[in-house]
Amino acid sequence: MVETRRSSIIGPDGQPIMVPLLKGETAAPERYGARALIHYSEASGLTPARLGEIMRGANMGLAKPYLTLAIDMEERYLHYASQLQTRRLALDGVTISVSAPKGVNPKAVDFVESLIADPMFPDMVASLQDGVGKGYSVVEPIWEYEGGALRPVVYQHRDPRYFRYDEVGLRDLCLLDDSGLPGPRIEAPYFMKHEPYLRAGSPVRRGVARSAAWAFVMQTFALQDWAAFCEIYGIPFRIGKFHSSATNEDKATLLRAVRAIANDAAAIIPQGMEIDFQETNGNRGEAVFGNFISYLDGKVSLIILGQTMTAEVSKSGGSLAQAKVQENVRMDIVRFDARQNSATVNRDLIRPAVAMNFGPQDIYPTVQMELAENEDLAALGAFLGQAVPLGLKVSQSYVRKRASIPEPDEDEELLGAPAAQADASQEEAEKRQSAVGDRQSEKGAKKKDATGKKVAAEQLAALGTRCPSCGEIHGTRLAADDPTQAITALDDTDTLVDEALTDWREIRDPLLAGLLAAVGRAENYEEALANIEKAGIDSAPLQEAVARATAKSRGLGDVRD
Repeated sequence: MVETRRSSIIGPDGQPIMVPLLKGETAAPERYGARALIHYSEASGLTPARLGEIMRGANMGLAKPYLTLAIDMEERYLHYASQLQTRRLALDGVTISVSAPKGVNPKAVDFVESLIADPMFPDMVASLQDGVGKGYSVVEPIWEYEGGALRPVVYQHRDPRYFRYDEVGLRDLCLLDDSGLPGPRIEAPYFMKHEPYLRAGSPVRRGVARSAAWAFVMQTFALQDWAAFCEIYGIPFRIGKFHSSATNEDKATLLRAVRAIANDAAAIIPQGMEIDFQETNGNRGEAVFGNFISYLDGKVSLIILGQTMTAEVSKSGGSLAQAKVQENVRMDIVRFDARQNSATVNRDLIRPAVAMNFGPQDIYPTVQMELAENEDLAALGAFLGQAVPLGLKVSQSYVRKRASIPEPDEDEELLGAPAAQADASQEEAEKRQSAVGDRQSEKGAKKKDATGKKVAAEQLAALGTRCPSCGEIHGTRLAADDPTQAITALDDTDTLVDEALTDWREIRDPLLAGLLAAVGRAENYEEALANIEKAGIDSAPLQEAVARATAKSRGLGDVRD
């Protein structure tokens, strides 16, 4: 990219944007030079030796032959092209939405929603998927002022051979210079660069075309041999027989007749000579060449889709359970592609577009691409129908997302339950809520009653006697007393537990201090046990609390008995 005048428009990093580069086409094709149209092919006459040279050159950054071969494979290797197209089109099933975190500018959210509503946006996402096969994909957005904002009006997918990675780390993608060397590094907002993270390593080595190329070269040789076999297997094998006195001229005549009968179905031979026809078995070609090509195609399907059952149906068929498992594998890949594409769109399009129109932001809206799950709506509705009346709080956005139901517009007609059914549902919900409130009130009353037993000593004295063990006064009960009134033994026990737990920190801290110190000095399990035995952990507060609670409980039992 040629350095040009910078403007007052600021990008997400706070640096001025070069506006002329936004409106022009930086990486447009040329008649001559590094970006001239390339008409040669690498697939013609490809041999394993030549393929090895191409791969070694790509490892060193000379990826143009490799990228040319990847393009040729999509045109000539039918199964490979079909599987790539299947993975590319799978993103048409995702739901594209805008996420607005708390604190984001509402105008920026509306602007981003207008970007994803552009009919060209899904095509741009599909163009980014070209990186799955080749390792990377580049889209050049052409920016114009439209609708009161600076926005892309065209998304131009650029030939990957117009770019080259830096020669040091093969990490930074650069525009190809006229000399064939890496030029300026491409960056947003002038380009969108998608590098799917299919595996670790240099991006140019991540594309699935690199693995499928070996299957392509072997499949090409197998098809050539199978075609030669098919050319002659339907014609019977001919054997000419001549007598011992035949001359060389007679032998030549018989040979011409044997050769000509394959095409003309008619021949003239001298008397005394014979032509025998031997049948051939054409199934042998399918058993050898067909099975080998099917094997290669299956491996290519594994590379691209992660499974084979949705790609082709085997002769032995398959089970429904196996199909569902492999379909889940494919859905995992779709979710992976959606996440990677949304990350590229947010980094190279959304953030620069928002920053150029509304200034750099602390929080940016984001584009999310989510795959709708096969949700059991009946089970979800039954669960919500039981849980929501009991107090479970569920947001509408969560339910709409699970059910794949979009938010209605303001002027749309809304569905609703009939009036009688709505009243009955409301009454049932109120009953359930009332029952929940009653249970909560009962629990609160019991808790209040248990804690309210700490009344004045003179009130307890009128109800009970002094405990001979601890010296405190506790309520008494006769067998004829109403168990729903006043104090019960269980209430007194709960009170003892509450009292014992009031100073739990004073009980716990001495125990943990000695234990942690003993374990911290140990280097193994046996040493830790030995340190604990020698530590002399202070358990006096615990013993005192247990003794006091035991004495009180014993006293309560003696009084009740």
